[in-house]
Formats: sequence, structure tokens, C-alpha cells
Amino acid sequence: MSQNKKAALLLIYTGGTIGMKKDLQDGTLKPFDFSQIAQQVPEIGQFAVDIHTHTFDPLIDSSDVEPSMWQKLATLIRDSYDQYDGFIVLHGTDTMAYSASALSFMLGNLGKPVIFTGSQLPVGVPRTDGKENLISAVEIASAKDEAGRPMVPEVCVYFNSLLMRGNRSVKVNSEEFSAFRSPNYPPLAQAGITIKYNREYIMKAPSAGTSLDVATSLDTRVSILKLHPGITREVVRHILCGKESRAVIIETYGAGNAPTKEWFTDIVAEAAASGKILVNVTQCLSGSVDMSIYATGKALQKAGVINGYDSTTESCLAKLFYLMGKTADNELVKVLMGNNLKGEISIF
Repeated sequence: MSQNKKAALLLIYTGGTIGMKKDLQDGTLKPFDFSQIAQQVPEIGQFAVDIHTHTFDPLIDSSDVEPSMWQKLATLIRDSYDQYDGFIVLHGTDTMAYSASALSFMLGNLGKPVIFTGSQLPVGVPRTDGKENLISAVEIASAKDEAGRPMVPEVCVYFNSLLMRGNRSVKVNSEEFSAFRSPNYPPLAQAGITIKYNREYIMKAPSAGTSLDVATSLDTRVSILKLHPGITREVVRHILCGKESRAVIIETYGAGNAPTKEWFTDIVAEAAASGKILVNVTQCLSGSVDMSIYATGKALQKAGVINGYDSTTESCLAKLFYLMGKTADNELVKVLMGNNLKGEISIF
């Protein structure tokens, strides 16, 4: 759209705490009509933006989010892509990092901002964090650079003054307003008196005229094995060798370490030999997997486990869903898992 026109934004309410207000009759929290958003958050009327709204029906509690919701969301953005300068997705916090990660892979050649946000307290209560999160998301989604191009043409999470890459975000706190962090990648922007954009960390938009390429085929046959002291061979075998999974994310210790017991490495090798995609990510909030440092990591590498580098579990899961949905070739998926596709990993 022209720089001289108001930015047009689509505000998508999927569900979650931010869209609730207290019913004066019975005192319960109920979702409000987002077509009346200007009444709830009048501050957004000060921006030179036209905001249209779309509310999911039925609304989805964050804990009930499924890949079918991501497909619906990606399709909605695809079908309305040419009509808007940016998109804001209001989402429950519990699975927001999963959804933002998934959309980052599903929306190929994205040249416009898709900002996920939400709140810890409903918009309709006095101390809500929802108003600031929504107001800043609107400003960011409508922001343009000197050449009139979107300032942040990627999928992001905005929460409590920080704009984070969607597939680098994790929820770290269930009670404080600082609910999300990006442990292994700097924030894309920080909101204070002004919004300061860290341009060197923001993805570049595709060349002009490039069409949005939406991938809605997802293969969700992925399991997660979180290692812990005392884990039994029966549990490990069930998860790693189960016929129901095509890939397994192994959450290891530290820099990618695991037990060196012979029964454990034998099961890992058996699963890898069967063609399973096995990916090593660390349980640590920050840092990266390096299977070349310790003997325990080298044993996994020798057994056929691939490196997940500094990927979050949420991002690794979404990436597997996306890649496995594109190809039945597990060896190709293994290769592509080591590539930095959407800024989700750092190759050291």
C-alpha cells in the first residue's frame, strides 16, 4: 500500500486471556466483541491505522491449540494477505511460542509483520498488561522504514516491551508480565519511550513481487523424550522405537549429553537404524548442543542423532512438522533440520 495511506491491519483473536472482560451481571470473565476494540483500548485510535478484526469461532483456549488451528490461521492470512499491511494474532500465552514457531515455517516468502501477543491479565481489568501489549503490537505491525517497507517482515512475539522472533521465543513465567524470553537470539525491538528496532537482527523481506507461499501440509508424528535421572529402558524404547512416531526430539542435558549406559545407546542406535529422525536439543534455557565436546554427546552422534543446535523445543517441533509435511524422505529431513531456514538456529 502507498506510504500516504493509512496502514491496514487485521487483528485476529483466536482466544486467550487478553480478550476477556468482567460481566457486570455475574462477575465472570467473558470474551468481548473485538469489533468494538476501540472502545476497550481507545489509545489505538491515535495511530494512523485502519484495524479490521476477525474472531475465531469457536474461540480456542491456548491449552487446546492443535496444528489444525495453525492451518486455519495460515490460510486466513494467505486469503487476506493482499488487503493488509500487517497482522496481529491475539493468542493465549501457554502455547503462543508453539504457534508463532509453526507460522514462521508455514508462511514462506513472508514480507509483512505477523505479531503474536496476548496478556497475563484480561484487557477488562484495571492492572492489565494487555493494553500495552496490544498498543505496541499495533505500532510495530504498522511501522515502515524510510523506503516505505515493513519494519519487521517476519513472525514475532511481542510481550512486555520486547519484540522477539517467533521461533526463538519461549514462555518462562506463568505469573509475571515478563512471560516470554528469547534466550538464544537478541530482541528485534525494545519498547520504551520510543520503539528501538535492532535492524541487524531482523530478517530481510523477500524481493518485491514475491508471492506468499503458505504450507499447510503438516506431519505431526513427532514425540519428545525428556531425559532424567532414573529413566527406564522401557520408557526410552517405547518413545524412541514406537511405530507411531516418525521423529523424536531428545531433550538432553547441558551441551547435548545423555546416559552412556549400553542399553540406552543401543536403543538410540536401533531407532536411528530403523530410519527414525532423532534430534538433539538441550534442556537448558540458553545455549546450544555440541555433541563433539563430551564422550556422551559423541556416542549420540555416532548412534545417528542429529544436532538441533540452539533451537527451542517449540521451534524444533514446528520445523519437523513442516519439513515432514513437505517430504516423505527422512534423510532429506535430517539434512534440512541442520539448515537455518527461518532464523530459528545459529550455526556455530
